[in-house]
Amino acid sequence: MMAKAFTTLISVEQLSAQLNNAKWVVIDCRFSLADTSQGENHFAQSRIPGAQYAHLDKHMSSPIIANVTGRHPLPDAQTLAAQFQQWGISNDTQIIAYDDKAGAIASRLWWLSRWLGHEACAVLDGGFAAWKNADLPLETQSAGIRATGQFQRAGQLMDVVKKAHVLNNSFCLLDAREAERYRGEREPIDPVAGHIPGALNAPFMDNLGSNGTFKSVDELQSRFDPILEKCSGKTLVHYCGSGVTAAHNMLALAHAQRDTGAMYAGSFSEWVSQSDDDEFPVVRLAD
Repeated sequence: MMAKAFTTLISVEQLSAQLNNAKWVVIDCRFSLADTSQGENHFAQSRIPGAQYAHLDKHMSSPIIANVTGRHPLPDAQTLAAQFQQWGISNDTQIIAYDDKAGAIASRLWWLSRWLGHEACAVLDGGFAAWKNADLPLETQSAGIRATGQFQRAGQLMDVVKKAHVLNNSFCLLDAREAERYRGEREPIDPVAGHIPGALNAPFMDNLGSNGTFKSVDELQSRFDPILEKCSGKTLVHYCGSGVTAAHNMLALAHAQRDTGAMYAGSFSEWVSQSDDDEFPVVRLAD
């Protein structure tokens, strides 16, 4: 067993001290919705030494089914576990995920790791920018291939809520999208604007300070405790546009030593994938 497992966030200094640790695997999660090849291209140019690349569409999602799924359906668990092995991950591996989107994409890998039952996964606080700003080494030659890991899926540490159960009275929904999208004032991606009825709003970017790193434990507790109070007696269920940035709020809660709740992984894009307004209604405060 590892002497110390990082399970929420890790600093660039802490990661730098362990770069040669064979039990650690660094995963580069850089990705752009506007250009889905951008992150992979940037990874090819330079990366944290020894990092492997995780593509949001190819590795961290399954194929979209029109009018059925959201934009980033959960990957098949067995396929993802096999991919973990390809990245060199075993059950005693410490995983570190990073991106260039304030943790928005890396948090997805953190959540998926827990979904597969692997708790020893942390997000690099401040991401690739913090690494570069600290003038730490970069790898620019071709990325190496690690020896295949021996990862086996364990009991999942994250609960998933299916679309048909979202409006259960025992759930308290929390929307991680920015306030304008939650209110339905604008919707740049999905065909319908607004939010799922009854949902509260906690934009994921508010988990960060002005320097792009996560707020302190005390600050995150002050942010989420009033929400948890409103949800008292109910299970907190997170969603966003496609089940990606919702994980950022769950990571923030875990770092704040609070119950993370469950995930509606299909999220808003799945909710509006069918045109049945009676069964899957949307609230638009902009009206």
